[in-house]
Amino acid sequence: MKAGVMTDGRPKERADAARNRRAILDATTALLAEHGAEAITMDRVAAAAGVGKGTIFHRFGNRAGLLHEMVAESALTLMDAITSGPPPLGPGAPADARLLAYFDAMTRLVIENSELMVAYRTVPPHPRTGEFHAFWDNHITALLSEARPDVDAQVVGRLLLATIGGELVPTMVRSGETDRLLGAVRELVESVLRRP
Repeated sequence: MKAGVMTDGRPKERADAARNRRAILDATTALLAEHGAEAITMDRVAAAAGVGKGTIFHRFGNRAGLLHEMVAESALTLMDAITSGPPPLGPGAPADARLLAYFDAMTRLVIENSELMVAYRTVPPHPRTGEFHAFWDNHITALLSEARPDVDAQVVGRLLLATIGGELVPTMVRSGETDRLLGAVRELVESVLRRP
């Protein structure tokens, strides 16, 4: 590995740049949690992070770039847990247990980022959206095909995933019904996994 270059070929991030990046992402998360999606302006994020607005523009380009970074960070963390984390979310557990663990983890991710998802809907899609969606689709389809070979795993899987991608989730989160939502998603997945 060359000095100043990470193992994937990207330039190594300076310590102060890494601190600023983390401060900006954490400030954005806090603003979303406290004030909702409408609070995310570059001025408010800069003030909350203790950095100049130019630092945010230099690092992320614009509001869409900042939101893209936050969405990608959550998605990549979950993808890593699925591919190399411990079971049941990661490899090594039966397909039905992994599917339940996936939907629990994805529902929690959506709940924890519900205001981010609301803000994200106001900007163009992330450049890697197709890749992220293909990963979820392939993962769900493979597990469902193994657990329930008698159903159309691709369509049923997409229908299951769609249940946590709509307007119901932020509405339930804002009304404090996260446990109810988690329970309902689990019941739905379990109902699909039960053979008639």
